[in-house]
Amino acid sequence: MVIYNPERDALKVSAEKRGVRLSDREAELLVGLARGTLDGCDRLRAADAFELPARYPRTAGTRPVAAENPHNAWVWRCDVTGSGEGPLVGHEVALKDVIPVAGQPMTAGSAVLEGFTPAFDATVVTRVLDAGGRVTGIATTEDMCLSGASVSASTGQVRNPRDPSRSAGGSSSGVAALVASGMVDSGIGADQGGSIRIPSSLCGVYGLKPTYGLVPYTGCGPIDPSLDHLGPIAGSAEALARLLQAIAGYDGGLDPRQQYRAQTDDYVSVATQMEGPTLTVGLLVEGFDHEGLSDPDVDAAIRSLAVRLTELGHSVVEVSAPLHRRAMDVHGSLLLTGAAQYMIGEAGTGPIGKGFYDERIGSFGVTAMESRGDQLFASVKFAAAVGGYLWDKFGGTFYARAQNVAVAMRRQFDALLSEVDVLLMPTTCIQAKRLPDEALPDIAALELALDPALISNTCAFNHTGHPALSIPIPGGNGLPVGAMAVGPWFGEAKLLGLAASMERAGLTIRTERAK
Repeated sequence: MVIYNPERDALKVSAEKRGVRLSDREAELLVGLARGTLDGCDRLRAADAFELPARYPRTAGTRPVAAENPHNAWVWRCDVTGSGEGPLVGHEVALKDVIPVAGQPMTAGSAVLEGFTPAFDATVVTRVLDAGGRVTGIATTEDMCLSGASVSASTGQVRNPRDPSRSAGGSSSGVAALVASGMVDSGIGADQGGSIRIPSSLCGVYGLKPTYGLVPYTGCGPIDPSLDHLGPIAGSAEALARLLQAIAGYDGGLDPRQQYRAQTDDYVSVATQMEGPTLTVGLLVEGFDHEGLSDPDVDAAIRSLAVRLTELGHSVVEVSAPLHRRAMDVHGSLLLTGAAQYMIGEAGTGPIGKGFYDERIGSFGVTAMESRGDQLFASVKFAAAVGGYLWDKFGGTFYARAQNVAVAMRRQFDALLSEVDVLLMPTTCIQAKRLPDEALPDIAALELALDPALISNTCAFNHTGHPALSIPIPGGNGLPVGAMAVGPWFGEAKLLGLAASMERAGLTIRTERAK
């Protein structure tokens, strides 16, 4: 298909969006000059290009029926069986709806991407299958992943298996709910501010945001390249370790988030050893008593856990990182501007450096945004409007400032983690809230989606890159509480060792797949 020259007025509009005003004469001149560039774009279509593979056969897949989807956690069912050998043999795995599986739909929880079907398997999908795992479906996701609750997916609310009247958290809502209900052994979520750990905390399962770059993001739908993480969600420390073992490691330069070869470990051995090392645990004072946000019972549950850890032989000391209180400010600026620029503005392609890109999602997204952008959930419109305004009015000033404060914040945590092995605090400041009536005006859903009590502790570590694991422990009202352990860069083994020692002592909630 020939790419036709743009009309003069179309060039003027495109230039003006970027702050450049063209006269009619300049625009006419540029229309003529554009032909050579557009001919080159045409020739690229016939050139050889790298493609991610889809190595394993699969069913076409189907939409789930109500009987198999009691919590609305599945958005699509499929069956892709892997190699038959490896650490995930016998494991059923669900994938967040931003992780492409060839031939299966991917919507990022949004009406805007309805009808989009990837042509390749993301690197993590291939690794799951190579490790013997079986992908049994795509899990419901918040609209464009911009919600900490389970209220914004175009397919409806996801309900918490521990109490179906309550939120499952977000944005990896479906994965956490499926693990908590025993419908899968584990799943892969994406985390740009807490989206693995928040639903894991509220649903009472294990959820790990790994060290930045440990797990390749190759091929997946981004929000902002400096925040994007993929990681495992599972019902036990061992199941989490098995999935991490399969998906972690360098991707040969395909993911520019991996600026160097990631340091992997034998995670399964750590999670299954009978006796692990005793650790020095730093209780982060800024992780508690968030004014107006923290549930005192949640804070008390984590402080009580700290006492139990000393009984297991670990030592606990209080530590402080004052910049943790500025994490929400960093996140508000960086996530909104990043989402507006890279996810929404670039239609999911996002300029992030050398590596693999999805060629098709950009053109699909541009067309879909023009026709269906008004169907986006309010939190996505908020990012587009406010984040877009910050870019248009101030350029990258506040994005850059937030990144620079994040460097200082990382150095504070690095200093603490040179003195203690891990940090401990609540994952979320609250337990699962009741879901609003879907028939109500969406202000109730928006307030829950953007509730800072969900994200105040989690978001810091997307910006500093440290690994953070939500460990499920019993809480009041029959609902779980998430205990978040944070380690040094590539310190996942320490976090798994702590979780395994807690699990052996009966301090955690353990969930098995219903077979």
